[in-house]
Amino acid sequence: MELLASRCGEHLKRSKEQALVAEVRVDGRRLALAFPQTYMNDSGRSVVRLVRRFGIEDMSRLVVIHDELDLPLGTVRVKAGGGLAGHNGLRSIKAHLHTDEFTRVRIGIGKPPGGKEQGAEHVLKAPSRRDRTELDVSIEVAADAVECILEHGVSAAQNRFNG
Repeated sequence: MELLASRCGEHLKRSKEQALVAEVRVDGRRLALAFPQTYMNDSGRSVVRLVRRFGIEDMSRLVVIHDELDLPLGTVRVKAGGGLAGHNGLRSIKAHLHTDEFTRVRIGIGKPPGGKEQGAEHVLKAPSRRDRTELDVSIEVAADAVECILEHGVSAAQNRFNG
């Protein structure tokens, strides 16, 4: 979110919805950027407040950017609705919104190496310098994907980023 806000010349600011928020305009369209400040497993509490604040009625217009264990490190994919893949943050969002029909931009972090670590440990530990570099690139690509969704729609973004 920070990257998208900075691309639009804005900064994220604290809000009463327990999130860092920036409202920007991209090609004349209003875009609300938010980064929940709750625990990830309770992010739905913040998201539902943001949805109300910004009057989002069509949940397909909500784009959630999240990490994905099931994708190789650095891979970025766009998905419309669907399952939660065991992601507790998505589970919280679905529980609070009563739907899973929101759009996702998924950033691959890969499965724990050798299966020795549990998923939560893998997600919470700091990435290596090499992995951090790859993740930084994927964050740029994810921001491009959000801009593509805004400008051309989800299907076009899926064609561009999922191929």
